[in-house]
Amino acid sequence: MKGLIIKSPWIDYILDGRKTWEIRGMNTKTRGTIGLIKSGTGHVYGEVDLVGSRPLSLDSYKESHAFHCVEREHCEELPYKHTHAWIFENPRLYSEPIAYEHPMGAVIWVKSI
Repeated sequence: MKGLIIKSPWIDYILDGRKTWEIRGMNTKTRGTIGLIKSGTGHVYGEVDLVGSRPLSLDSYKESHAFHCVEREHCEELPYKHTHAWIFENPRLYSEPIAYEHPMGAVIWVKSI
């Protein structure tokens, strides 16, 4: 399974179901169940189904606060030149985080957890 590295507090919002869009600066063709890795911890905290990716305009970014949980006052400009929403469903928090080997250079994805 692929693992996606996400900083706090965003990973917590995803795993509790409040955040269904992860805002990134690129598209992804990855689909299916992925692990969610809390940045800097060396642990997978849960998993989620990555069901889509869509480009965002400034207007759609501003209007979709409920999906990405970025405070409205921070939505006056796009965070990336090519801003995309990675769309999640069915978050599952593990009862105990699972340790994994973090490969050198992994910043966004860990290929196998």
